[in-house]
Amino acid sequence: MTRPGGPIEAGVRVAVVGIGARSVIAHHVPAAHPGARVVATVDPSQTGRARSAELFPGVPTHADVASLLAAEDVDAAIVTSPDDTHADIAVALLAAGVAVYLEKPLATTLADADRVLAEAARTGTPLYVGHNFRHAAVVRRMKEIVDRGDIGEVKTIWVRHFVGNGGDYYFKDWHADRSRTNTLLLQKASHDLDVVHYLAGAYTRRVVGMGSLMVYGDVQDRRERVGETMPDWFSFDNWPATAATGLNPVVDVEDVSMMMMTLDNGVLASYEQCHFTPDYWRNYTVIGTEGRLENVGDTAGGVVKVWDRRREWSVTGDAEHPIEGVASGHGDADLDTMREFLRHLVHGEPTVVSPLAARAAVAAGALAAQSLRDGSRPFDVPPLPQSVLSHFTRETPPPLQQSPERKDR
Repeated sequence: MTRPGGPIEAGVRVAVVGIGARSVIAHHVPAAHPGARVVATVDPSQTGRARSAELFPGVPTHADVASLLAAEDVDAAIVTSPDDTHADIAVALLAAGVAVYLEKPLATTLADADRVLAEAARTGTPLYVGHNFRHAAVVRRMKEIVDRGDIGEVKTIWVRHFVGNGGDYYFKDWHADRSRTNTLLLQKASHDLDVVHYLAGAYTRRVVGMGSLMVYGDVQDRRERVGETMPDWFSFDNWPATAATGLNPVVDVEDVSMMMMTLDNGVLASYEQCHFTPDYWRNYTVIGTEGRLENVGDTAGGVVKVWDRRREWSVTGDAEHPIEGVASGHGDADLDTMREFLRHLVHGEPTVVSPLAARAAVAAGALAAQSLRDGSRPFDVPPLPQSVLSHFTRETPPPLQQSPERKDR
C-alpha cells in the first residue's frame, strides 16, 4: 500500500477518532508496528479535545472527520467513538481511502453494519473490526482444545456472562440509553457472540431473545456526567446494585438478557448476561460428541477444564489447561489486535476476525434484542448482497468447522 508521500512501510500515519475511555488502545500503535504513530485525533467536544492533549501530547486535534481529512494525510484511523456514530464515521473514512480500525460493535443496527460493509466492498479500503477477545488467552486456549479434537465435533455452546461491573460500565453514561446503544447484546455481548461463532465454525442463522430491565430501572438517582468517562466513577465499592447512584438520566436497556441461536451448521448456542452480579467474568461450556470443556475464570490464574470420560460429577477435569495472559482486563489482546490490523494494512496478512464475522455478531445481537422486545418472536438473519459477501470472502474466508483426528490419550 502506498500514499502520496511515499510507501506506507515508511511509517503508518494513524488518526484516533473519539477520545473516550477506549481511545487508549491507540497507545499500542508504536509497539504494534515499527514506524507507526498517531499523528492526529478527532473529538467533537471540547472536553474530548482537552483529553486528547493529555493522552496524545503534541498531536493536532480536530472537531470532526471532515476537518481531519481536509488537514491531515493519514493512512488509517482507529475509531473509538460511541457505538451509534460508528457507521457514519466509518463510511466517511472508507470513502476517503482511509483504512479503518473500528472498535466493536461494527454498528448498533444490522442496516448500519451492512452499510459499512457495502462501502468497504465498493471502495476496496481495508476495514478491520476490533473484536479483541478472539486474541484473549482463554479464547485461544479453548480454540486449541476444539481444533485438536479433544471434545470431538462441537454440537452446542452455552455462555453465561456475569457482568459484575455492569452498573458502572453501562448504566452511568450513554450506554444505558437504548436510542444510543440499542442493546447490551451488542455493546457487551458482541465479544461472546463472535467467540461462539469462532468456536462453532459457523454464524447464527436464527435467534430468539428474552430480557428485562430488572434492577437499574428502579434506581432513581440520576445525573448528567458531562466531561467524565468511566474511570472517573468506577469503584468496586459501588455495591449492591440497588444502591447505585448517579445513573444516566435515561436508563432503558435491559440489565438481564438471554438468547438462543441456531447456527448455519446446526450447532445450538445460548448466551445469558446479567449486569448486577457481584463477580465479573464469563463462563463458556462447549459440548462435543466426545467430551466438553468449561473455563473457570477467564484471565490468568483461571483454567479450562475438559471432561472426556463417562462418570458422575467431578470438579476436577480429566484434563486441565491453565489460562495465561493478563490477570485482569485485556491489554494483551488489545496489543495483538492492533498488531494484526497494522500487519494486514501494510503487508496484507490475513486476520483472525473478518468484517463478515463482525457483521454476524451484530446480526445475532440486534435481532435477539428485537426478539426480546417483540414477545420472543424468532428472527432469521438476512443474507448479505452477493457482491459484498464475495468481496470479504476473497479477503478473509468465513470460519470453517475443524474436523481433526482426535488426539491420543
